Amino acid sequence: MSAETFDVVVAGGGPAGSTAASLVAMQGHRVLLVEKEVLPRHRVGESLLPSTVHGVCRMLGVTDELAETDFPVKRGATFQWGGRAEPWAFSFGASSRLTDATSFAYQADRARFDEILLKNAKRKGVVVREGCSVTAVVEEGDRVTGLRHTDPDGGEHEVGARFVIDASGHESPLSASVGGTRDRAGSFRGLALSGYFGNGCKRLPEPRSGDGLSVTFDGGWFWYVPLFGGLTSVGAVVSEERAEKLQDDREEAFKALIAECPAISDLLSEGMRVTAGKYGKLRVREDYVYHRTTFWRPGMLLVGDAACSVDPLFSSGVHLATYSALLAARSINSVLAGDVDEKTALTEFEARYRRELGAFSELLTTFHTMTGEEHPEPESFVDVAAGVSSGEWALAAQGGGAAAPGEPMFRGGLAVSPDGMKWLPAASKEREDAR
Repeated sequence: MSAETFDVVVAGGGPAGSTAASLVAMQGHRVLLVEKEVLPRHRVGESLLPSTVHGVCRMLGVTDELAETDFPVKRGATFQWGGRAEPWAFSFGASSRLTDATSFAYQADRARFDEILLKNAKRKGVVVREGCSVTAVVEEGDRVTGLRHTDPDGGEHEVGARFVIDASGHESPLSASVGGTRDRAGSFRGLALSGYFGNGCKRLPEPRSGDGLSVTFDGGWFWYVPLFGGLTSVGAVVSEERAEKLQDDREEAFKALIAECPAISDLLSEGMRVTAGKYGKLRVREDYVYHRTTFWRPGMLLVGDAACSVDPLFSSGVHLATYSALLAARSINSVLAGDVDEKTALTEFEARYRRELGAFSELLTTFHTMTGEEHPEPESFVDVAAGVSSGEWALAAQGGGAAAPGEPMFRGGLAVSPDGMKWLPAASKEREDAR
């Protein structure tokens, strides 16, 4: 078994892994990223938030590349929810933490979006190995000191590192190594069944033709997300009580669910489901509401779906992935630079990550317990839905109402450096305050 050494090794080449790897490599550290598949590859979860597009992607240097794609522009979202028959919408522009230039996101083809981020990681100096499966972490005492993986030919390798970042998703083979348990408590638990429809699918009226639509029905709720070239992502999220009925004949089950929801049936009345190629498969995702009871141990951090996942109603998946990756990278950059001790840095990482998870969980609980015709005023939740409720300057893309880089989020906690790449040591913060 061959052995190598890096400063950081990342398991997983999705948005969380590519983001974390890039932001650490940009500080001059040696980073290895191991991905089991070869990109581009398909993923559900196409809807992005402004915090990712104008915050994290700005830091990564890929905002111009995203602007050159044919991804539909998303300016908010529309709901037909609860007991209210008429659709209602919110706009990201309602957030005071976003500017006119940053109050939008994209409905991204994840195959291309993820590839853009991974190629960018390579440009930043990350060593990327695709077609390689991680198998286990390497431990010395209570510390993780590396990981083991196989190459495309089945050869076994061991890689040593100061830190291991697990970004390998909800089926991670490594996440249990961090300790604790996976808690599956959530406001709405069940299963998602999704597919794609081609040309002929209707769009929402302008100026919301690029926005997604979420519709409740008796068994759960539907998403309807417009993509490039007339393609549309459609998914039904159903309760646990109905989940077993969807496992046998997915095709008939999907048709039956669509028939139960008149709004979705009407939008699809002139569209045909794609049945060939990478968009032709009906996909099931189970176990999408959970969180690990701890997100780190000495030498190891969990980011993205390896750590937690919530109901996809507010398209928070890529946001939580890239934001947690940013928090992890800041922590590692600070420790490797000798600015902050590991326990302090990773405690800040987990506290901020859980605060963001909690903001979305609370909003989801509000929506899933709505029964009447009322709905929350957009101003009360748009900061969460845009991914900027933390007030972080780096995510708000310099909009109003964002915390200055030097302000801690928690009493006695760490602040963020002006460039957003590290935690600001307490001594540095005190010197700045004295000026």
